[in-house]
Amino acid sequence: MSAPSKTSGAMIFYDIAMRPPIASTCCGPNPWKSRLALNFKNIAYSSIWVPFPNIAQVRCALGVDACRKFGDGTNFYTLPILIDSNTNFKIGDSFDIAVYLQTKYPNSGSGNLFPPQKLDFVFNHDLALLVPLSERKESEHDEYSRFNTYVDAAFSAHVSLMAHYIPFDPVTAEASKAEFIRRAGVKSWDDFEVKGEKREKLKESFRLMLGDLVKLFLRDTSGPFLLGEQASYADLIVGGWLRMMHATLPENEWEEARGWHGGIFGRLHDSLEKYAEVK
Repeated sequence: MSAPSKTSGAMIFYDIAMRPPIASTCCGPNPWKSRLALNFKNIAYSSIWVPFPNIAQVRCALGVDACRKFGDGTNFYTLPILIDSNTNFKIGDSFDIAVYLQTKYPNSGSGNLFPPQKLDFVFNHDLALLVPLSERKESEHDEYSRFNTYVDAAFSAHVSLMAHYIPFDPVTAEASKAEFIRRAGVKSWDDFEVKGEKREKLKESFRLMLGDLVKLFLRDTSGPFLLGEQASYADLIVGGWLRMMHATLPENEWEEARGWHGGIFGRLHDSLEKYAEVK
């Protein structure tokens, strides 16, 4: 791995503040994708932790437009945000952050975030997602962009297994839960809890979905990544969601899930640990 980029000391990364200790509870999948990418490229940066109820205010104050909208057309303000003070460039979408890092620092860290590969995973599901998905224009990284969209849709379809266990900061927990309740149009936080037979059915759906995804990882079994021993942003996309699972699923369910399909996703999670430092 190369030395940290000397031109990137002023990188500022905005992530969502969770319950202390934040280093072990931060669980937003999109911020995790960006944090893994920053560490993959060995870019020097510092983190600013934003309480969940303050995200919209902070994003607007920074002048970073919302990159997603709710079904009713209102803006969905979320994180991460990356600011490169060397260029005064502000990026408010995890995929755009990865593209920026690869474009600006192509030779830093562990190499190319976007090596050529076929990422033919598709997940089609007609559902109203609590968290809106980003819509992207065509670009040179379309294969990765489509993969990102389908992976987000697939995991978001099963996020109710995790939502009730999000480790909110006690200081802002009630306001955070109230915002989730408002977005989902439910009556109380207890409505997010999935129990009993319904939970078992959703877990089985999750396992089957991951079985479709695992087919891509079986094309090259020389290492834990989609390209064997070479990690790419596609691995970080899945890894961001695995980080959320690790932080939010009950411990016994996380151990169960990481063992599905011969433990492929558990090995992926563990192999990305070297890029998971929280700075």
